[in-house]
Amino acid sequence: MKNVPETSEARFEAEVLKAPRPVVVDFWAPWCGPCRMMAPVLEEIAGKFDGEVDFRKLNTDENESTARTHGIMAIPTLIVFREGREAERIVGLAPASEIESKIRSVLTRS
Repeated sequence: MKNVPETSEARFEAEVLKAPRPVVVDFWAPWCGPCRMMAPVLEEIAGKFDGEVDFRKLNTDENESTARTHGIMAIPTLIVFREGREAERIVGLAPASEIESKIRSVLTRS
């Protein structure tokens, strides 16, 4: 298990869009039950991809502009960013196997 740190609108560009490796961003809110269920799953996956992929959480209530910019219509939404662009998106609570598969597909693209 690995702690997934929070990001914010102020740090999003540096921590996500300009990151040297892929970044999985968990768009969530504290009142969202499925989001709370996703958190331990994401922490487990983050441990498996340590050193290959970075993970961040973005509270959509506190960072509405960034959520709107990335077309977040429902939470939880996971977006895998690579080289500053969206490479994969998962909307809703998803099993770990599906999330890992999407991350691997991004890692294997040239």
